[in-house]
Amino acid sequence: MKKILALLASALFAAGAGLSAQSVFFPSKVGTVLTYANGDAKGNAQSYSMLTIKDVKGTPSNMTITYAGNSLDKNRKPLKNSGGEQTFKVTIKDNVVIMDLNQMIPAELKQQGVKLTVKGSPLELPSSLKPGQSLKPYNLIMTMDLGMMKMDTVMKAEGKCMAIEDVKVPAGTFKCHKITQKITSTVMNTTTVTNAFTWYAPNVGTVKTETYDDKGKLASTTALVELRSK
Repeated sequence: MKKILALLASALFAAGAGLSAQSVFFPSKVGTVLTYANGDAKGNAQSYSMLTIKDVKGTPSNMTITYAGNSLDKNRKPLKNSGGEQTFKVTIKDNVVIMDLNQMIPAELKQQGVKLTVKGSPLELPSSLKPGQSLKPYNLIMTMDLGMMKMDTVMKAEGKCMAIEDVKVPAGTFKCHKITQKITSTVMNTTTVTNAFTWYAPNVGTVKTETYDDKGKLASTTALVELRSK
């Protein structure tokens, strides 16, 4: 159960594709490929994720961006039983993001026969974001159909911009907005709190993340290891 929730939370909160249309904190150039290393508490890469922009139509205030996501093993080979490439779209209409969050459910969960539905609002990062500025709270409600019963998981998040700083990762050095998020998850009357730090760079999106458990110990990391653009 924890693995399923962790996979889904990672896809929904860390992908960076559900950002506000006002934001410049996501890539939108066709052919751009971003590869991330997903590390453990010690920073050792356990797997990789690759995000490719396949198509962009329209103008900045009214556009549709088509992304393709691939899960790779620690040797950067296609991950077995991952369900292959997963395509999803983000539509921006009159500067408002319209996205079916159910597109973000990892394909491997669907292959396992897990039925999940997701409702909620995406993270918003205003383009004028400044250090000390709080973000609009957002939340997700995940309903898991287990056949004999249905179970809801409520995830709420509060965020704040901590600083603007240079961040060095394998893909290079980027000037980023450092965002802290407190994510509270409640399932079956049990509540857990996770704290995450994410560094976003203009026109790039997520550059680095660090996630800490409810005891303040580093639980996982993500770092941009390669950025390619045609």
